Amino acid sequence: MALLLEHEFKPLPADKQIETLPFLEAVAHLPPFFDCLGTPIVYSPVKADLAGNIKKIRAVYDSNPSKFKTLQNILEVEKELHGSAWPKTGATLALMWLKRGLKFMLVLLQSISDGERDEEHPNLIRVNALKAYEIALKKYHGWMLQKLFTGSVYALPYKSDLLKALEKGKEVKEEESIEKIHQFLTRVTPILDAIYEMYTKMNAELSYKA
Repeated sequence: MALLLEHEFKPLPADKQIETLPFLEAVAHLPPFFDCLGTPIVYSPVKADLAGNIKKIRAVYDSNPSKFKTLQNILEVEKELHGSAWPKTGATLALMWLKRGLKFMLVLLQSISDGERDEEHPNLIRVNALKAYEIALKKYHGWMLQKLFTGSVYALPYKSDLLKALEKGKEVKEEESIEKIHQFLTRVTPILDAIYEMYTKMNAELSYKA
C-alpha cells in the first residue's frame, strides 16, 4: 500500500505522549488519500483542510520546538495562552479538525478491511464511506454539507480502483492490499484514539457545525 505506508508512524508510547514532529511528518503524506476517492467537489476541500491544518500545527511547533514537543504540550500551552478563546483557536482547533479528517479515513479503511459491503454491489464502497461519514464528520456539518457528502457516495470509485490508486497504479492482489491496510490501521488507530482521549480529558472538544 504505497501511499499509506510511505512514512511510518512511531508506535504510541506507554504514556500516550505523542511527539509532535514525527506525527506531523507521518501525517503529511496522507492528504493525497482523498485524491483516490475522486469527486473533487467534495474531497478536494477535505484534502485541503487536512493539509492546511497540518501546516497550522507545524507553524506553531516551529515557533518553539522544545515548548511544543508533544501534542499535549500544544493544548496545554495554548489553553494557558488563549484563556476563554481556547479551544476554538490556534493549533488546538487545527488538530481538532485534523483528527476528524483522519477518523473519516481510518473508519472507511477499517470498514473495507473488515469486509463490510453491499452484497448486491460488492465492488462499491458506498456502505464504507457512509459509515465513515456518520461516525467521523456528519454531526459537525450543517444540512447543506451533509447533503453534499451523502450524495457524493454515488460518484465514489469501485473498491478495486481505490485499492489500485492506493498502490499508486500498481496491480496487486486484493488480499495483499487489504493486509497492507490492516498494517496501516494497526499503527495509526492507537495514535488517533489517544488524540481523541486527550481532547476529552482536557475538555477541548467542540461540537459546532461547519
